[in-house]
Amino acid sequence: MDIFKSAAAAGLILAVLDFLWLGVIAKGWLAQQLGPLMREQIMPLPAIAFYLLYAVGLGFFAVLPSLVDGDWMRALGVGAFFGLVAYGTYDLTNLATLKDWPLPMVIVDLVWGAVLSGVSAAGGVLLLKHFGWA
Repeated sequence: MDIFKSAAAAGLILAVLDFLWLGVIAKGWLAQQLGPLMREQIMPLPAIAFYLLYAVGLGFFAVLPSLVDGDWMRALGVGAFFGLVAYGTYDLTNLATLKDWPLPMVIVDLVWGAVLSGVSAAGGVLLLKHFGWA
């Protein structure tokens, strides 16, 4: 199994879920929390770079090792921990260094990062196994 397939499977799920979260479910709440810090339009290149890099991280650390024995639960746990660390790095650094970074944003984003990453990694394993690509 290669890293490309692992990253693509996790990345597909990651992108769909995160676009639903950011663009529909939490859009108004995020605007309320971040106010003038938010851009009216996202910058596509940094967004694409983030999703590619993050998908490779999930593929490498969570999906690929879990495919050895097909353990999607392992992928769920490792992916969730990876998400907690990654989102925690972002949110806690912002809380420590930026004025008025909202604490509710930190809490919600840490939970979302863990859930999103765990589900994406586990889903990646299940997707690859289901289609026989593992």
